Amino acid sequence: MLIVAGTMEVDPDHRDRMLEAVAPMVSATRAEPGCRAYVFSPDPDDPAMVHLYELWDDQAALDDHFASDHMAAWRAASADLPIRKRDIAKYVISEVGTLP
Repeated sequence: MLIVAGTMEVDPDHRDRMLEAVAPMVSATRAEPGCRAYVFSPDPDDPAMVHLYELWDDQAALDDHFASDHMAAWRAASADLPIRKRDIAKYVISEVGTLP
């Protein structure tokens, strides 16, 4: 299992525009095989911050996601968005358990 998580710093005046632009890609991604969660979430305390959280079954599912048409469309759309900084990492999970 893989987790992709991080943040994007955006121009606060354009954060809503960024979230609207990413919405079609989020919807399409959630329907992909191997995608368990896919979330772009605005930070409630920082108008310049958007958090990203993804949960994937395996690397093959993530690779398919990166090769998808909707990901290509998002890359093209995001080139015109005021994203100042991206800090995103992939975590390989070997064990998952529940919390009490």
